[in-house]
Amino acid sequence: MRDIASCFGECAIQVSDPSSCSSLSNHSFTSPNPIPSIQNTITCLYKISLSTQKHLLITTTWTKNNITNQGLTMNFSENPSTAFKLNTNSRLFRKKKGNKAFEFNNSKFEVFWDLSAAKYNAGPEPIAQYYVVVMVDSELGLFLGDLAKEAITKKLKSGSKLAKFSLISRQEHFSGNTHYSTKAQFCDTGIEHDILICCIEENEGLNHPALSVCIDKKTVVQVKRLQWNFRGNQSIFVDGLLVDLMWDVHDWFFNPGFGYAVFMFRTRSGMDSRLWLEEKLVEKEQGKVEFSLLIYACKNP
Repeated sequence: MRDIASCFGECAIQVSDPSSCSSLSNHSFTSPNPIPSIQNTITCLYKISLSTQKHLLITTTWTKNNITNQGLTMNFSENPSTAFKLNTNSRLFRKKKGNKAFEFNNSKFEVFWDLSAAKYNAGPEPIAQYYVVVMVDSELGLFLGDLAKEAITKKLKSGSKLAKFSLISRQEHFSGNTHYSTKAQFCDTGIEHDILICCIEENEGLNHPALSVCIDKKTVVQVKRLQWNFRGNQSIFVDGLLVDLMWDVHDWFFNPGFGYAVFMFRTRSGMDSRLWLEEKLVEKEQGKVEFSLLIYACKNP
């Protein structure tokens, strides 16, 4: 029996192969000097595994809607009553550094944060000079930011237990044109990859939109006549992992001004050939959750 990589290799694209672009069309779909769309919201779902064999889900949502509305919301175990909000760019709330403690589901939570000197690009999520640390029953559950390790050393007692946490999904919402740029790390041991999604005219003046998806400047998907191929999927390999790429741009053409396109990158176990079908059952049986990146893309009319 052939191994899973060779079976998928006939129709999948190996990102780390420099020749992967040449195996596709030589025609370039990327427009000259494109202006990226605006990133409005980033939502990350983390799975926390405590030393007590207890599991917990923590959701972080970074938002930036306008000049006066930018901040962070955290939810614990999908319970609305545990919502923890920080508005980091408001005249009414300037507490960009502090801590908060509360109890939920027979556990004690402590959140420490410092966003006072956080640096941002165009998006809502800080890129440097910040930390967010979550303690669960005196165990270090989650830490984010480049200053997190320094903060942990100063604030926590030596010998504190360290829980295992992993990012299992990331959702990004964009608005603007049809040029979307982001980054993603598909596994804990992998590197961060640049992802670029573009939709432009395939041939000037013929009104034939085409879709191009690139990872680390290598084209992994090109879809011609996108108006007729508005839904589809392609398997690719990134860092030795099988990644399913799905796109659905139906609303761009048939619900303009109201709908949005969806792009999904999802890692898949090599032994699982069912794509996204019965995914919750599969995750329960395997005792793990694969990583997924979802991009919701609104296109201005």
